[in-house]
Amino acid sequence: MPNKWQTILDELKNIISPMAFDTYFNKAKFVSDENKVLTFSVQSAFVKSSIEKKYHDKIMSALKAAGFNDESFEIIVVDQPKKSGEIRQGIEIIPGVTPERGGTKVSSVGDTLKKMTSSIANNGLNSNYRLDNYVVGGNNDVAVGAARAIIDNPGNSYNPLFLYGGSGYGKTHLIQAIGNEIHNKYPDMNILYVTTEQIVSEFVSSIQNKKLENFKQKYRDLDVLIVDDFQFIQGKTESQNEFFNIFNYLHSNNKQVIVTADRLPSQIATVDPRLSSRLTQGISIDIQLPDFETRCAIIREKAKLKGNDIDNTTVEYLAENFNTNIRDLESGLNHVLLLADLRGVPTSEVIGEITPINQPAQRRVSPRQVIDKVAKYYNLNIKDLLGTSRVKDIKNARQVAMYLMNEELGLSTPKIGDEFQKDHTTIMHGVRVVKKNLKTDFNLREQITELRSKIYAN
Repeated sequence: MPNKWQTILDELKNIISPMAFDTYFNKAKFVSDENKVLTFSVQSAFVKSSIEKKYHDKIMSALKAAGFNDESFEIIVVDQPKKSGEIRQGIEIIPGVTPERGGTKVSSVGDTLKKMTSSIANNGLNSNYRLDNYVVGGNNDVAVGAARAIIDNPGNSYNPLFLYGGSGYGKTHLIQAIGNEIHNKYPDMNILYVTTEQIVSEFVSSIQNKKLENFKQKYRDLDVLIVDDFQFIQGKTESQNEFFNIFNYLHSNNKQVIVTADRLPSQIATVDPRLSSRLTQGISIDIQLPDFETRCAIIREKAKLKGNDIDNTTVEYLAENFNTNIRDLESGLNHVLLLADLRGVPTSEVIGEITPINQPAQRRVSPRQVIDKVAKYYNLNIKDLLGTSRVKDIKNARQVAMYLMNEELGLSTPKIGDEFQKDHTTIMHGVRVVKKNLKTDFNLREQITELRSKIYAN
């Protein structure tokens, strides 16, 4: 009874938002109306589940408003239409149930989750994290170079390796990739990936259960120890002491240790200076937020892994509007892919509906304000900063100002050149020098961070 179905759709339009209607009901199709049960179809189990959870009461209200007081409804899932527009009856995939079609098993959501879980071996490593799907850019190329050296010669190259940087910058992917590559190359090695919170929990439990020696032996038997989120050891004195002992044992026996945190050990409150010193005696590398081009590459790589080929418009929109970290970037991509799939349209048609997750709103800043802030920060006068002096400190500050104008304000090198009365090639060189130094000069990184804060301060 298509007229009845249309009446109900019209009622739904009046009681839910246009976006919700377009997402969940626009492609719904009338199937039947028998025994006071209205049956309609949707294009995926996800849509069916969402409607049942979010809009059950709304549909019942629409039925009553349309004059069908005693009716209930049922939703079935059908395959996506063929190009001819034909709709074929499909199979609803329910978690934990594996139906068959023509003798061939169809993977359920439960099966998929089981496979994902089984990919995490006893060593804590997730096999999905590999070097071949880790996008390398200027923000992490030094860390990747160290990773490759460790894979070739674990325990002897860059030991320990300490990686630090913001949450969602790709540290976990890289260290797990190192573990997986070592496992593939040296299958007999005993490797363990563990979070700091897991170590602390194990340690406390071993004391409570009088199994401290078992705990110690477990870690002493390792060839490679990979520890994530070291900052969570803050304030845990006994756990720090035990970790210090574990580290010393492994390191003295040429066993590889890899640790990550959101900052250097010396910047983590209450961390024992001895432990801090040990962790940075190999090499410490900062992984930074990926730049625009690297974010574009990350989006393309993650879309490819999901079996999607997205257009440049979508890639650039996501890279521009999800610039806080890689996790937010992937979340934005997943949202776009889901909406595009639900609507059956290209991703470029739905990106306008995605709420950007940009860095905190920053007030508009002029080039002169950057120059003023940099001059004050380095205790220079503006005349010197804009002049031709080759004194090292002045020259370095001038290049930092050029870099900030380029990175923060998005100014082209010719426009920056106008501010300094210099050729654009000089500006290019200055920006390039700062970018290169940022990879290894941690003091410079701290200066840039402080300057950013001062530039955008009220």
